[in-house]
Amino acid sequence: MKLKVSLTFTVALVLYFLTSYGQNTHDPAKTYRIETKDGNVFVGYPVAEDSLKIILKTEDFGEIKIPQDNIKLKITAKETGKPGEEFWLPNIQSSSYFITPNAYGLEQGSAYYKNVWILFNQFNYGVTDYFSIGAGTVPLFLFGGTSSPFWITPKFSIPLVENKINLAAGAFLGTVVGEDNASYGILYGTSTFGSRDKNFSVGVAYGFADDEWLDIPIISFSGMLRTGPKGYIITENHLVTSDGEVGMFISGGGRSMIRNVSLDYSLWVPIGPDMDSFVAIPFLGLTVPIGRKK
Repeated sequence: MKLKVSLTFTVALVLYFLTSYGQNTHDPAKTYRIETKDGNVFVGYPVAEDSLKIILKTEDFGEIKIPQDNIKLKITAKETGKPGEEFWLPNIQSSSYFITPNAYGLEQGSAYYKNVWILFNQFNYGVTDYFSIGAGTVPLFLFGGTSSPFWITPKFSIPLVENKINLAAGAFLGTVVGEDNASYGILYGTSTFGSRDKNFSVGVAYGFADDEWLDIPIISFSGMLRTGPKGYIITENHLVTSDGEVGMFISGGGRSMIRNVSLDYSLWVPIGPDMDSFVAIPFLGLTVPIGRKK
């Protein structure tokens, strides 16, 4: 009887290993999201990969073979912070809120173009993981103007505790092309607490125009919270003091990722002693990655 039980157990064990061999034991963090040059998007895990092709196991199409030279963008679920679950699209501007930056930096080699209400245009590039540079303009000359503002935005980021505490310092330095003595700018420092997907920032900035500096700094406090695979809730707020009077700009809105593009939308409300009515200013911005690495 004991021999029969032992044989039965042995056979069952052998059958288990035979049927288990070759089953899907992939690491969910290795799930890929691949966008091809012809615009198709596939999500799955790699069955095989070499310098010429990748064979991807997908839920909808089974195994598909994708030539490496046809891949426009390849990211893993691990990069999105949500491995093994619904694929979370990456936040291509996790280093900033609607307008102001936080203390996270751009990844080296990453770049994006941002447009706000057609007129505001800016490019940002990650020189290293700790230093980025941007440049922007409002091209008024396209609308018959004789001058246009132009600016650059260098930024240094210092991670103190990975994904928890970051510090940054930077500047917004500009001039008006076509006019004399028209320099302006802001020097700032900011601290960010939390991850790229859920954080809160406190910043201090001093502004100047034509060599005249503000006597009292601008204080900012902002935050973002990821709500799902494709969206964020964002708030950005600024405390401004002028001529002994205190005013605020408060905002609330969100960010939605649409494939590789992100859309920012919010309402900005100015608050001050001279405000005798409610005003809400809409904000709409579009951000597009440039030359994103595979």
